[in-house]
This record gives sequence, structure tokens and C-alpha cells, in this order.
Amino acid sequence: MTTKRGRGSQGGRELKVSLRTGRGRTPASRRWLERQLNDPYVARARREGLRSRAAFKLAEIDDKYRLFAPGAKVADLGAAPGGWSQIAAGRVGAADGAGRQRGRVVACDVLDMPAIPGVEFLQIDFLDASAPDRLKERLGGLADVVMSDMAANATGHRQTDHLKIMALAEAAAMFARETLRLGGAFLCKVLQGGTEGELLAALKRDFSTVKHVKPAASRSDSAELYVLAMGFRAGQERRLTAEA
Repeated sequence: MTTKRGRGSQGGRELKVSLRTGRGRTPASRRWLERQLNDPYVARARREGLRSRAAFKLAEIDDKYRLFAPGAKVADLGAAPGGWSQIAAGRVGAADGAGRQRGRVVACDVLDMPAIPGVEFLQIDFLDASAPDRLKERLGGLADVVMSDMAANATGHRQTDHLKIMALAEAAAMFARETLRLGGAFLCKVLQGGTEGELLAALKRDFSTVKHVKPAASRSDSAELYVLAMGFRAGQERRLTAEA
């Protein structure tokens, strides 16, 4: 591993880490590791005790759109390693004592996730038939926010990867429609240029506002962006009955 100076904030220059070709390391894995080592959000996440750089994406979105309120109930789909759950738990007061209105964060992932204060975690594949009901049971009522950072393993084939992530987005949207209270919000990762018209049209029927967002913490060369739907309004009679 070598370093070289580039433009930055450290005396006008910054250290850039560059890896020599390593044993058993493919060019793609070397590029990924170099990007991680040079990513300021990765370094900041470590300093601040956050599980991942993704935490900054959610924090930025919430700062702008005010998704979370004290006492809110949140479902986090595809949560590992836990960056989004950490932000949500802090902002809804899920780990607080009796001094504040206490929220709830219920998270799931097919991978294990070390415990986070205030977060209830289920290690389960969200596409498993039992997952939605188990999550709803843990929430103990209708959710204020359903969020999904789920992503399938990339194949390198753009069309295949698009189809896989859209299948996850559609499953998450279906869960949100079944779980959100009136006025609730849905946030979901998709690929740039890849939010199918059918999904967008359905969200626009069910929510008062639907938009794409790409926070600054998302890498500029990444195709990822997020669809944000706010003001849930579908199934009002059923939800009013459930909330009575």
C-alpha cells in the first residue's frame, strides 16, 4: 500500500491511499478497497461510531424532508450493518428512557447484525413469506416510516441487476402499503433511470408526494438513488379503523 498527495483540506493537500497488486486480489476488489480507504464518509463513520457511510445518506434525507419524529415507528428493511437503524433509533427516541416519547425501530436482514440500542432485529430474508407478518407483529401497530436499503448481489450485468433491485423495491412498496399509517413515508433504494413506470404510478396513487432523491453522501459515480414517497393516503378506512 502506498500513499500520494492530492488536493484536499490537509494543508491544501491530502493523502491518497493506493494499493499495489496483492496476492489473490482481483482488479475489481483492489479498486473497491482503494475507494473505501479514500472515502471521507467511511472515515467519518468510523470516527463517529456509525456502522456504515449509509448513515449519512439517511441523515441528510431526514434533515431535508423530516421523516422521523419522536415516538415514531419505523421498519428498516435490509438493515445490516445498521447505519440507517442507528440514525432512525436516535431520531425517534427508540433508545431513550421515560423522559421522552419513545419510538420503535424494527429491522431485518438476511445477514446478522450486532445489537443496536433501541433497535429490534430479525435475521430473516424479507422475501420469505413469513417476514412481513413477523415485522408487523414486532412493530405492534402501524408504521410511520418504512425504509429499504435492500440490494441484491451485483452480477455486473446491468439489466439483470436492475430487475433484481426492482423486485426488492416492489416487495418493499407492497409492505409499506400494508403497514403505513395515514401520512406515513416510504423510502427505498433503486437504480438511476431504473424506477419502473408501473411502480412510480402506483406510488403516486398511494402517496401525495413522490420524488427521486440522491443525497450528497451517495457516490457521484454510483447509479443508486432513492425514491421517496410521503403523505400515505391509500386504504384510509382500514387504517382509521386500525388506529381507533
